[in-house]
Amino acid sequence: MPPDGTSGMSGTSAVNGTSGMSGTLSIGELAAQARTTVKTVRFYSDRGLLPEASRSGGGHRRYGPEAPERLRTIRALRSLGVPVPEIGRVLDRGDTLEAVVARRLADLGGELAALRWREAALRAVRDGDPERLAERLELIGAVSVPPSTSALAHYWRRVLPVRLSARLRGAVTEAAVPQPPADPAPDEVLAFARLHALATAATDHCLVAHRPATAAHPDLLYDGLHEAYLLVAAALRADRAPGPGEALDCYVAAHARDSGTRDSPAFRRALTVRLAAADHPVMARYWHLAARLTPGPTLGGADSWLREALTTNVAAD
Repeated sequence: MPPDGTSGMSGTSAVNGTSGMSGTLSIGELAAQARTTVKTVRFYSDRGLLPEASRSGGGHRRYGPEAPERLRTIRALRSLGVPVPEIGRVLDRGDTLEAVVARRLADLGGELAALRWREAALRAVRDGDPERLAERLELIGAVSVPPSTSALAHYWRRVLPVRLSARLRGAVTEAAVPQPPADPAPDEVLAFARLHALATAATDHCLVAHRPATAAHPDLLYDGLHEAYLLVAAALRADRAPGPGEALDCYVAAHARDSGTRDSPAFRRALTVRLAAADHPVMARYWHLAARLTPGPTLGGADSWLREALTTNVAAD
């Protein structure tokens, strides 16, 4: 954007009306009427935003009587950060002012979110252990600004059973991937960065270990698990201790259907052993970090509650 002010008018005096040359304005007269500089007028003229009405005999630019109002509109839009190409579309009626303002608001929202993230990221680096500053900087620097969840979504596409329907794959991924906070605290930036690093570093062997041990009928299993997680959400919010009830019965029934059998004390004992064997520290780490970025219960928190309830139930029998 050119220097834009009320000084530096190249010695031209302010004129209230148009000049005598066919009702047109010289570049100096236009600058004076718009209370700006000749340099500013020339800048916008060279970019096609201020069309010339004619040229004088000496080859100097002349502008029509509508030019001052057009120039004031240009300057107002530029003061709001509207890009020059978009201003051209507004002036030429190729786009509405409302649409341009709406886009600018959306762009500004993204810019502010990026600035808030950068500020929190810098604080996270500053406030860490000085001896590990470079390590923390590299960890946080690997996350794009504004942060993207694409790496986490890709992680879940690799974790979930191949034959799971698109409907459930999308639902699980949406529930499992935490969104970056709009106004993050430094520890939230660090948690997201660690989650991003975990997801991008996970090997295929590690991912296979995360999958359910059977999942012969993945849609049956995940539909049942989803129902159980919904039932246990209230218990998690109320901070109730894991125990028997409808949520646990639904959880066990989902695993039983997937295994082609029925819920029974023997199945519950076998399921407890199988789930414990399938437990993986990377997945536990994922849910620990996700919980710091999720306002409500996570899928991992619900699953842990139900598994603890199952273990307690089996031990009591």
